[in-house]
Amino acid sequence: MEVINSLWVLIKYTFLGLIQGFTEPIPISSSGHLVILRELFGVTEVTGLSFEILVNFGSLIAVLVIYRKDIYRLVENGIRYISTKDNAAKSDFQFILFLIIATIPTGILGVLFEDYIEEELSTVSVIGYTLLITGLALWIIRNLRGNKNDGDITIKDAIIVGLAQSVALIPGISRSGATIVAAMLVGMKSETALRFSFLLYIPVSLGITVMSAGEILGDDNISVLAIPYILAFAASLVASYYSLRWFMNVMARGNLKYFAFYCFIVGILVILFL
Repeated sequence: MEVINSLWVLIKYTFLGLIQGFTEPIPISSSGHLVILRELFGVTEVTGLSFEILVNFGSLIAVLVIYRKDIYRLVENGIRYISTKDNAAKSDFQFILFLIIATIPTGILGVLFEDYIEEELSTVSVIGYTLLITGLALWIIRNLRGNKNDGDITIKDAIIVGLAQSVALIPGISRSGATIVAAMLVGMKSETALRFSFLLYIPVSLGITVMSAGEILGDDNISVLAIPYILAFAASLVASYYSLRWFMNVMARGNLKYFAFYCFIVGILVILFL
């Protein structure tokens, strides 16, 4: 019986990692789905944010791999512009500055309201309604086609997208959804909105991981659940990689309305039955 229970724990955590990884890049709220699945699976062993931070780190690695060429170009041109003031590298230097500016609201609000969000807003009842909000936002921008490329982004655009990302601290509000919606509302092309959204994910996710390293290492569950946590991390990494690749193709075809439908359906089901 003990072997069966141990196997079930491994299956549960691997599945949670897969779902988190798959839902992280797409605009349906990975944090919201984790809360819902914990409720359905009765995963009471997970308390605090350490598990969520760990599986999000898996998603971060996937994003770094997919956008490695963009990251390398931005870093190279950013350094080149600082050292030589080469105008050819100015656009990438500004792009980096705008990513930094857009990160600030999330960093400040995350520090100030982390405990409140974890204790008061990470509930199934709240997530049902926030999924409906995510769906509505996606529906509003479903037909938008912007004209701004990377070099056309302004400080105002960066601030608006950064504020949208900070709203996504609330479970059920999709981070990718909020940032892409905001980016497209300020006129970015879908490809630019997608790239800005996921490059913006990197400093936020990396910062949260570094700041929360102590919480992860001090988690009372870490010794008992080390193997399930590792499996969930690996599952999240692999699922995030393929999910983001798929989502890039979806964005290119402009099919965001299907994610809106999904959020509406799941949100209503959660409100009615959970």
